[in-house]
Amino acid sequence: MESFTNIRAFIIDMDGVLWHGEQAQPGLQDFFQALHDNQIRFILATNNASLTPEQYVAKLARMGITTVDRSNILTSATATALYLAERNPPENTRIFIVGEDGLRQPLLDQGFMLTGLYEVNTDTQENLGAHIVVCGKDQTLTWDKLATATLNIRAGADFIGTNGDTTLPTEHGVTHGNGAILAALQVATGISPTIIGKPEPIIYQQALALLGVDPSETVAIGDRLETDILGAVRTGIRSLLLLSGISTEEDVKKSNYQPTWVMPDIRAVTEALRDCP
Repeated sequence: MESFTNIRAFIIDMDGVLWHGEQAQPGLQDFFQALHDNQIRFILATNNASLTPEQYVAKLARMGITTVDRSNILTSATATALYLAERNPPENTRIFIVGEDGLRQPLLDQGFMLTGLYEVNTDTQENLGAHIVVCGKDQTLTWDKLATATLNIRAGADFIGTNGDTTLPTEHGVTHGNGAILAALQVATGISPTIIGKPEPIIYQQALALLGVDPSETVAIGDRLETDILGAVRTGIRSLLLLSGISTEEDVKKSNYQPTWVMPDIRAVTEALRDCP
């Protein structure tokens, strides 16, 4: 296995790496202290689009981490808002979201107009419906939201998914993720979504730009082979799989792509950093 050296920056997943739901992973405070001691820059890049960067900062503070600010946070929702703003004039673009504040706020910050339930273009009424439907993790999901998204997509709206994670590790166990919602909409419309989050390289490329560190000195840390690690492979950066979330050692053996390193959890990363020359 490659030596754990030449590292100036981490792109770190959160769910399954730093916590399970509201339960911090053991060694969380020591891990962030090791980042500080080793002068390692970091971006916390998550596919979970339900919270705003400010809400993630507050969540970390509740876990005793007070050295992180919003500039360290990149969610698939903020990545989606940036991606869409680069390709559409926000002031003239209407978006319907299946999601929570974590998705709503970045789109509003970019200047997009958000449409409401059952606002859909029809043969007799135009300029009501959405140009784009964006779907992110939504714990307030309702039949009406799914119906409005379906109607807009069938009327011609572009279909965007913040991420395609089919499952989510929580303090209650592994439950359904945003990919399950996307699957329902895809079955209802016959349209496949464009995915912005991992394993697509978009969010990693945005993180690299924020870090300002050479990709050869950057490592992605995550708990999922099919998102975190595959995204790193597609981006051309090294990766570290932690076995504290979704993927297992058996999954690694069966995979046709591999992480650079495999460790049990963030405590092992902390020890490896302390042993770095």
